[in-house]
Amino acid sequence: MTRSVSLFIDGKPAQAESKRTFDRLNPVDGTVASRSPAAGVEDVRRTADAAWSAFTRWRDTTPVERRNLLLKAAEEMEKRRDLFVELMNAETGATPFWAGFNVQLGADVLREAAGLTTQIEGQVIPSNVSGNLSLGVRQGAGVVLSMAPWNAPIILAVRAIATPLACGNAVILKGSELSPATQGLIIETLIAAGFPDGVVSYLTCDVKDAGEVVEALIAHPGVRRINFTGSTGVGKIIAQTCGRYLKPVVLELGGKAPLLVLDDADVEEAAAGANFGAFANAGQICMSTERIIVDEAIADDFIAALVKRVQSQPAAFPGPVVDMRTVERCNALIDDALSKGARLLTGGKAENTLMSATLLDGVTEEMRIWREESFGPVKGIIRARGDARLLEIANESEFGLSSAVYSRDTARAWNLALNLQSGICHINGPTVHDEAQMPFGGCKASGYGRFGGRAGIHEFTELRWISLQTTPRPMPF
Repeated sequence: MTRSVSLFIDGKPAQAESKRTFDRLNPVDGTVASRSPAAGVEDVRRTADAAWSAFTRWRDTTPVERRNLLLKAAEEMEKRRDLFVELMNAETGATPFWAGFNVQLGADVLREAAGLTTQIEGQVIPSNVSGNLSLGVRQGAGVVLSMAPWNAPIILAVRAIATPLACGNAVILKGSELSPATQGLIIETLIAAGFPDGVVSYLTCDVKDAGEVVEALIAHPGVRRINFTGSTGVGKIIAQTCGRYLKPVVLELGGKAPLLVLDDADVEEAAAGANFGAFANAGQICMSTERIIVDEAIADDFIAALVKRVQSQPAAFPGPVVDMRTVERCNALIDDALSKGARLLTGGKAENTLMSATLLDGVTEEMRIWREESFGPVKGIIRARGDARLLEIANESEFGLSSAVYSRDTARAWNLALNLQSGICHINGPTVHDEAQMPFGGCKASGYGRFGGRAGIHEFTELRWISLQTTPRPMPF
């Protein structure tokens, strides 16, 4: 059954002024999963104006008011769990496990943000002027434009809006054209929790209008912060646009996460971590293990353990990919690697979105999969010798989001982790791991800025210097 989606402007459902819509098709059976308004620039103006009007009132609410609403939103989200799972499956092909995890972590993110409302701290700064009380004060910045992708549509959209709301900002969420109903339900959840009119807004647009709509949002004078999670290519365009309008932006972009298996690693533990990190949600996670870099001394044993795990998974594993473009990209990576000497260990090319978990051994620098993000269930294994070479290969990538190191020697692994050029590193754990309170983000082509916990407060508040002269101050003239 097709889900009808609404814009949310000034707390109320609305359609695009143009009355145009666009459809999202189910990636498995091709049926219409959702029909959404195709917003244009005229819708941007009324949305951003309403959000700016609501901002000051929201900024001046007490921490307990904001906390209670965020906690209520977490409860409302959990009440709608089954509908979220249904919509995620219809729009993105997500398995019940992945969709359910999205709901669980999304609710956790809301609760973590609720706890941040009393952690927005300033500073008393000693002044060189006698009798002068100088304070560094953090306040909500204004309207935050949040843009979240389809691959973890609940987690990433909630992350994009929860901390900004906790900090006293109004928020406009621009939904992904691949998951508009799923992300629209998040806004319905917040409104059901009691958020005031205009504090949370929702826009959807046809992909061909996205550039114009996003620039109009960034250009609006009330929009003071932007965050974007998505591809590096689009992230560069967002960054350039924000630069033209002098708007701060948090960018969480692509990844090519390396998983290093040292010669003393527990083979079974490393294989379990690699399997999960590589193939959860069909490898369509920004943190997905993309490069399995294993020491030659342990490679054969590790690969045997990994292949056994992959081949013993249920028939539905790892789940469908989001569209045929992903299939075509992954098939091309397989063809290229095999033509240049790689060995197919399991899986292979696909003819539809139900791709198999695929491992390629003997990946070398001449192959596209060495450097290109597959963002699908096709992963390369790179054999090397010695910690220094494993580290060198890991750092060669233009990306730097997540990474992992497996070793029984934790001090050895720790020192490697300190030298990995990534925003995140997990020792003896998979590259795919997220918690609401952690500083999440990357470096290099994976973006800049951080979501999560107190790091998010820094990104979504304005730090102001306010002084109070408590005694008469002599003036020089």
